[in-house]
Amino acid sequence: MSHSTIYSTRTSSPVGALTLAGTDDALVGLWIEGQKYFSHTLTKMPEQRDDLPVFQKTKVWLDRYFAGERPAPAELPLAPAGGEFRRMVWKLLLEIPYGQTVTYGALARKVAALTKREHMSAQAVGGAVGHNPISIIIPCHRVIGADGSLTGYAGGIELKRRLLAHEGIRSEK
Repeated sequence: MSHSTIYSTRTSSPVGALTLAGTDDALVGLWIEGQKYFSHTLTKMPEQRDDLPVFQKTKVWLDRYFAGERPAPAELPLAPAGGEFRRMVWKLLLEIPYGQTVTYGALARKVAALTKREHMSAQAVGGAVGHNPISIIIPCHRVIGADGSLTGYAGGIELKRRLLAHEGIRSEK
């Protein structure tokens, strides 16, 4: 990825301003304004470019999502940059159905099974979830604490609550 030019654009959404980053053929980042770890996976400053086809497709996807549709992440060419462990966790996030949640512990058990380990730390998995560079589309907001609490979200707990409520998930904690 370091040899590809990275482009960026901004767009508005019901949850605030979004910054998109991509190459000529894939989305590499989507950050909500004020999000922790903003653009940490980018190796260089992106060039502003609003007309990139992947950005147009992503904006349509987001419009559909916020209109109450359930567009599949697979409709977009996603290429989040990260190590093998993080990419494995992000791939598992894509399997969480719209309107459903999974706990960090359950995700850790899946990672342990995939890596043929007896145990995997929920905290290690949580770190990978928190560094997801493609918010909303790779649905890290659907991961919750074992007690149902809305722990850890790079965009903030209130934003996590809003995204879950948008998908029809009530959060009590």
